[in-house]
Amino acid sequence: MPEIYGNVCGVEFHPVGKLYLFTVDNQNLKPGDKVIAETEFGLDVGTVRHAPVKMRIDQIEDIKPILRKMTTEDEEKHKKNQKDSKDAFEQCLKKIKEHQLPMRLLEARYMFDRSRIVFYFGADSRVDFRELVKDLARMFKIRIELRQVGIRDEVKMKGSMGLCGQLACCVRFKREFESITLKHAKKQQLLINPAKISGRCGRLLCCLAYEQQHYEEELRDIPDEGSLIEYDGKTCKLLNVNIFLKQISMVTDEGNIIKVPFDEFRKKQGLVIGEVSPEELIKNKDEDIRIDEEG
Repeated sequence: MPEIYGNVCGVEFHPVGKLYLFTVDNQNLKPGDKVIAETEFGLDVGTVRHAPVKMRIDQIEDIKPILRKMTTEDEEKHKKNQKDSKDAFEQCLKKIKEHQLPMRLLEARYMFDRSRIVFYFGADSRVDFRELVKDLARMFKIRIELRQVGIRDEVKMKGSMGLCGQLACCVRFKREFESITLKHAKKQQLLINPAKISGRCGRLLCCLAYEQQHYEEELRDIPDEGSLIEYDGKTCKLLNVNIFLKQISMVTDEGNIIKVPFDEFRKKQGLVIGEVSPEELIKNKDEDIRIDEEG
């Protein structure tokens, strides 16, 4: 039985927001086109970011179709929704102050079909906004949706500058966040200084992940600092791993300092047999530095 294919394109509803897949019959759609599509909150206006591509029908059976490409009439309605969204934002802001709620309003958004208004906000903890919702529902006479976003999404929506002096990656191009841990910083031999490796959101920098694969490849089969190693017939303590020089420093039981390139270490297959205590590692590092200074 021949495989059946359908056409799918990627659509965004917020700038640099998450991409959603939709099926499409119109092959003339291209990146930048405005379309009307069904979202979890109702009909909304999105922007095509990836032109239609073919996918097997069994892969897209749960994907919704794009309703239509925006018409001139749709554009006029959308402009009115955008204007009314700004007014709704100001009204909601006043109500938040009246109720003295600990929340930061980020955006108000009328759905295209005006079935509801979605208010996005940030907060440091859960907020009891039931009375606020009642006031807003009485004011606008339509369904109200309040959606709390995480701190990383909050910074993304508000905009921010990175430590590099450019717009933050999440504002410029990053659509989805990935897990970043201290292992990334340690693998890249960065100083664990929160001010240096954290973004405006207070989370670890997204860019720590960009070169992680390269560092992992460079450090393949290289033990961690503090390891006890059986190398070239001798028991050694690994003092330092210098990824930039591609060299490790070890001290033998006799007190001799050995510096070995990564490739040579891999070739001789140094065997890890244990670990050195942090105190002893620091002591041995100090001795290594003194020996280098003495020449």
